[in-house]
Amino acid sequence: MLYSKIEGEGKPFVIMHGFLGMSDNWKTLAGQYVEAGFQVHILDLRNHGRSFHSDEWSYEAMVQDVFEYCQANQLSQIDILGHSMGGKVAMLFATTHPDLVDKLIVADIGPKFYKQHHQDILAGLNAVDFSVKPSRNDVEAILAQYVPDFGTRQFLLKNLYWKEPGQLAFRFNLEVFNNNLDAIGKPLADNLIFNKPALFIRGGDSGYIPDSDIEDIQKHFPDLKLETIPNAGHWLHAENPKMFFELTNAFLKS
Repeated sequence: MLYSKIEGEGKPFVIMHGFLGMSDNWKTLAGQYVEAGFQVHILDLRNHGRSFHSDEWSYEAMVQDVFEYCQANQLSQIDILGHSMGGKVAMLFATTHPDLVDKLIVADIGPKFYKQHHQDILAGLNAVDFSVKPSRNDVEAILAQYVPDFGTRQFLLKNLYWKEPGQLAFRFNLEVFNNNLDAIGKPLADNLIFNKPALFIRGGDSGYIPDSDIEDIQKHFPDLKLETIPNAGHWLHAENPKMFFELTNAFLKS
């Protein structure tokens, strides 16, 4: 069963992080959705955070995990939000289990195929040798050689934890990502359609959802609303959480 944090009372609202993320990334926004009257479920997807590790890693497997989570927690008529990889999971979940989903929110990802672009990050993560018992500062220094952006490094370093006294490790399943990285770019099948309300939010500086992709998104999600957060990149919910919350809350309450 997936690890989750459940807070609040009201309509179930399921939130899913992106690649190399975890539920903690959404803690602050989750609190705002709780105040807005939702029962919020922030998940750790398989091979991420505190959820189980598995050699099988695909969008189909992740969707099955979310379905089993909803069954175990007796969730139906949910609203669902996913960022990046989590957005792809949310799209596939909504189109294959439309009876369970009322509203879909996707943050800065489209249904199309995305070619691999995490090579530098993975090279940095693989360069860390935990057998020499590095400190947190040692790990950051290694990552800095591959990942110059400070914010991205801090995002990755959130995955460090003390496996035992004096021994750090990453929470995610790096070996499986190394072996199955093409899985993350997989597109949504052409025949999958979700006819209920869908909100896609993109970062104005991101480039993940260019205008040329909008027609394709509408084929899958005909009841589409598209919003742009200006001066924000791929981590739009962290860069402008105020606008992100206002847009999503207004959509959920509409």
